[in-house]
Amino acid sequence: MFVGHESSNAIALEMRFRCPRNERVASDILGPMRRWVVLLAMGFWALAGVAQEALRTKIRTIAEDAKGQVSVACSLPGTALNCDVNAEAHPPMQSVFKLPLAIAVLHRVELGKFTLDQPVRFLASDRILPRVYSPLQAKYPEGNVDVPLRELLRLTVSLSDNVAADILLRQLGGPNALGAYVAGLGIDGFHIEDGEAGLHASISAQYRNWFEPESAVKLLRRVSDNSPLTPEHTALLLGWMTPEKRTTRLEADLPDGVRVAHKSGTSDVDAGLAHATNDIGLMLLPDGRRLAIAVFVTDSRADDAMRDKVIARIGRAVYDAAAGGR
Repeated sequence: MFVGHESSNAIALEMRFRCPRNERVASDILGPMRRWVVLLAMGFWALAGVAQEALRTKIRTIAEDAKGQVSVACSLPGTALNCDVNAEAHPPMQSVFKLPLAIAVLHRVELGKFTLDQPVRFLASDRILPRVYSPLQAKYPEGNVDVPLRELLRLTVSLSDNVAADILLRQLGGPNALGAYVAGLGIDGFHIEDGEAGLHASISAQYRNWFEPESAVKLLRRVSDNSPLTPEHTALLLGWMTPEKRTTRLEADLPDGVRVAHKSGTSDVDAGLAHATNDIGLMLLPDGRRLAIAVFVTDSRADDAMRDKVIARIGRAVYDAAAGGR
């Protein structure tokens, strides 16, 4: 703000002295002032660049404990915040896809294609067998029951219910329909080929669904700053994304009272290798701004606790840089 204020003063002075008899006076005053403003701006951005490089270095150091690839991106409008590390990578996203899925389904509600209270049939063929995480399937092991669309959305976002997510994906029209919707939002780093049934059928399939960290952050920024949904549905979505109790990832190391609206994603561990341990979310800063951050841990040989800790420590490092950078 200080730099912009001085620039305005310089322009005003230039207009005031723009007459032949005052040209020399104007030159004497405005020359040093312009140089001072330019030097001040250069110094500010130089210091900001040093601070952001220090943040990225800290993130890389934390990431070493994951014993795999860590991809990070973040965004806080109006600041120079930059925590990008492998921000254009293609990490397998796992259940992170359930966030754009929920947004797409809510958009269909707003178009009048669906209603939140409409019953949706949980078919026997929707089950993922022999075993998958699904409170819905655990409650109705044989399927063949109607479930309100609102409940399917809540289960998908809040509890990461795999069967509920696939039912929503079926209702939407499949992976291609979801990919087209996300691309229509101007986000081109999202790629999906399979639902949860496909992911659980093959380890290699997990790598066919990916989300660039910087694109995940763009989606979060859309939800926060220029939501494609109505305020009512945006609030509903953020409520589903915000757990009552802290999780062990992005919010685990944050100061007491800091809330995070997030969506995580986790793969099974195969031969000691965890293919995906992810979390993306919006952190609410003390001044009311929302920090968007995405952390993907891929092909890690660290144990569950350490992978979660890496995400938590990165989350705290970025939070501290954002909260203290204004």
